[in-house]
Amino acid sequence: MTTETPAPTRTETDSLGSREVPADVYWGIHTARALENFPISQRPISVYPDLVTALALVKQAAARANVEIGVLDPVKAEAIERACEEIRGGALHDQFAVGVIQGGAGTSTNMNSNEVIANRALELLGHAKGEYRHLHPIDDVNRSQSTNDTYPTSIKIAMVLTLRRLLVELDLLADSFAAKGAEFHDVLKVGRTQLQDAVPMTLGQEFTGFAHTLAEDVQRLRDVVPLLGEINLGATAIGTGITADPLYADAVRRHLSTLSGMDLVTAPDLIEATSDTGVFMTLSGALKRSAIKLSKICNDLRLLSSGPQAGISEITLPPRQAGSSIMPGKVNPVIPEVVNQVAFSVAGADVTVTMAAEAGQLQLNAFEPVITHSVMQSLQWMTYACQTLRINCVDGIEANRARLTQQVETNVGSVTALTPYIGYTAAAAIAHTALTTNAAIAPLVVAAGLMTDEQVRKVLSPARLSGLAPIPSAITVIDVEDPAAAGAPAAHTTGARDPGAETAG
Repeated sequence: MTTETPAPTRTETDSLGSREVPADVYWGIHTARALENFPISQRPISVYPDLVTALALVKQAAARANVEIGVLDPVKAEAIERACEEIRGGALHDQFAVGVIQGGAGTSTNMNSNEVIANRALELLGHAKGEYRHLHPIDDVNRSQSTNDTYPTSIKIAMVLTLRRLLVELDLLADSFAAKGAEFHDVLKVGRTQLQDAVPMTLGQEFTGFAHTLAEDVQRLRDVVPLLGEINLGATAIGTGITADPLYADAVRRHLSTLSGMDLVTAPDLIEATSDTGVFMTLSGALKRSAIKLSKICNDLRLLSSGPQAGISEITLPPRQAGSSIMPGKVNPVIPEVVNQVAFSVAGADVTVTMAAEAGQLQLNAFEPVITHSVMQSLQWMTYACQTLRINCVDGIEANRARLTQQVETNVGSVTALTPYIGYTAAAAIAHTALTTNAAIAPLVVAAGLMTDEQVRKVLSPARLSGLAPIPSAITVIDVEDPAAAGAPAAHTTGARDPGAETAG
């Protein structure tokens, strides 16, 4: 019988006592306790790489500032900087192990980063992990800082980094819808209000509308970026700046601005800034707006593609996978469906952010970890949702042109365009006949003697019906003497406008 050799450990000590930590990990005793205390989400903070990068940026900026103001040994600062550079390059992300949901207002996240950076810096200086007498996680890496200014600053930086990726994908998705709008510019279709037939439009107009609504949300989200640039580094515990040199706040802001490439400003009231989480509600609200509007578009795509035989079936979505384990040949709109579900999650996350912001007490909000997780997940999921919607759905959408043409020719909504020429009463009679006989509109009007074939075709042209070609002159008011039926003599439409008489200008 063989026995496994215990994995080597090292002993670390904090104010609660000593314990063994795996010898090969870069985190230390504070992280170990957090791993025991918060086995909640089973998701480490490293699931958000931008958060790990942001933590390293803040610690690197702090090291530079502390050297500048003369409170940190330059040799130690250089080692800290090198460790931070490696982390920013993608190294050691697996060592950021504490759960995304944690008590302590983010203290575990801050301590985790302090320990990883310190132990890697120790290695770079030729020392073993845990030999903190040479370089300490708190005394050196966390110098002039508190979780309460480092953590909120880091999550703001992380949100900007992730938001930038979302903005790129939203722009690309809007461009994809715009391209489809151009492709379908001449495809006439029936518009709908309250799920009932309305007046005609083009499929291109519908898709161009999708593009424009997404572009609006891009701008709304961009508006939040400057708000995220207000930071509270130098506030330390509650905003009074205790333990930080008076020169530190400006120095660390300058260095962090340089390292991150962001336009950062120090909050004018550090006590207020340390307890306030309003900017996270602003970002979350803008995200929810974008997600809900995107979900509405996906609802439209599912409706327009419904069928293919017994539904609306105006467009065909790219078939992505078999849709049923029992019905052969069935294909479902799985891409819009998954985007819908992302939107539901984003809306729920916004409620979480709202409740967490409200629950803050006095000089600190203890619930920033769940705010961070909620917003970062929403940013990530929205980014991936926009990408898959564009690549796996929108770019491959096709118009069912024959079906659309047939629907427009028999749709009574087209009669609306004729009312300035034949009057409402005659138009209503034509509409009734078309509905009851399923006949096309134009022949009915011509057969009734209300307009010539050329006149009807001109008024009911795709460009005129969709508003792409405006009427070149004012339309005179119709004066109808009697509620004429569709087959009434033309004399009953005295004063009717002759479309052939229209002149430019």
